[in-house]
Amino acid sequence: MQEPTTSGSSHPTRDLLVRQGLRFSQLRLLVALAETGQVSAAAAQLAITQPAASRLLSELERMVGSPLYNRHAKGILLTEPGALLAARARSILRHLDDTSHALAEMTRGIRGLVRIGAVTGPALEIVLPVIRDLRVTYPEIEITVQVDTSDKLAEGLMSEALDFYVGRLPDEVDARAFQMQRIGPEPVGLVVRLEHPLARRDSVTLDDCLIYDWVMQPPGGLQRRTVETYLLENGYPLPKRILGTSSLLLTMAIISDTNAVAPVARSVGEFYAARSGLGGNIRLLDVPGDIAVTPFSLVRRAGETPPPQTARVLDLVERRIAARNAGTESGAA
Repeated sequence: MQEPTTSGSSHPTRDLLVRQGLRFSQLRLLVALAETGQVSAAAAQLAITQPAASRLLSELERMVGSPLYNRHAKGILLTEPGALLAARARSILRHLDDTSHALAEMTRGIRGLVRIGAVTGPALEIVLPVIRDLRVTYPEIEITVQVDTSDKLAEGLMSEALDFYVGRLPDEVDARAFQMQRIGPEPVGLVVRLEHPLARRDSVTLDDCLIYDWVMQPPGGLQRRTVETYLLENGYPLPKRILGTSSLLLTMAIISDTNAVAPVARSVGEFYAARSGLGGNIRLLDVPGDIAVTPFSLVRRAGETPPPQTARVLDLVERRIAARNAGTESGAA
C-alpha cells in the first residue's frame, strides 16, 4: 500500500530517512568512521562507547536497507552505499556549520541585508561614505539603496521594503508611525557645464543665470517650489524657459551639452564637479544666496528595535550625520 502524501510533502519519499528516525549523531558517526576506518576510533570522536556506536550504525543500516561497511583485518571499509551516505552526511554537517557561523555573524551584526532609502543629496553626502566604510569594516553586510522622493521612501518604510531612510516626512502620512532624527537643511547650488559662459566669470549673480534655460524638477517638486519661492520672495523673475525632469542623470546630461543652468542639492553639485568623468564636465557656480530645501531627517519606524546588522549601519549613518553637522557649524562660524 502506497504511503499517503500530505499537502506539505508532494513526494512520497520526501524526508523518508528523517521520518524513519535518522539522527545527526548517526551522520556524525558515519563521517568519523569514513575518516578513521575503525568503529572504536569513530566512537571516541563522538565520546560514546563502541557498543553504542555499533548500535547506531546497525540502526542506520536498517533505515538504508543496505550494509554500510565491511570489516577487514585492519578495521572497516565503507561499502558503496556507505561511502555515498558518508559523503552526503559530510556535506550536510558542513552546511550546518556554515549556517551556524552565518547565524552567529548575523546575531553580532556583521552579516545580513540592510535596505536604505535616501533623497538624492543625502544619498551622496551621507549614504555613499557609509557604504565605503562598510566595505572595509563589515564587508559581509549586504546593502541596497533606493534613491527616490520622500513620499516614495516613506511608503517603502511603512511597507517594510526599507529599514530606514534619509529624507523628509510627507504631509499626508501619520507622523505617529515614524521616529525621526533631524539632520539639517539641504543647501541648493547652481551647476553649469565647465565651458559655460558663466563659468569664466569671477563673480556670478542670479540675474546672470536667469537669462539661460533652466533644468528643474517638474512642477510641484519640493526643490523646484523652494527655488521658485526664493526667487519670487527676493524680487527675481522666474526663469522664462524651464525643462522639467526628476532624473538627475538626464539633468547632468543636458547641463553637459547645453548652456542650461540647473539647481541641484549643493552636495550633488560638489560631487559631480569633483569628478568630471561622471555626468560630464560640471561646474558649481559661486552664486550669492542661501537657497535651501527644508530640513531632512533620519526616518525610522516608531517603536521598532532594529536587527543587529541594521543597528550597525545606523550607527555609521549617525556618526556621518554628526560629522556633517559639525563641519557645517564650523563652516558657519
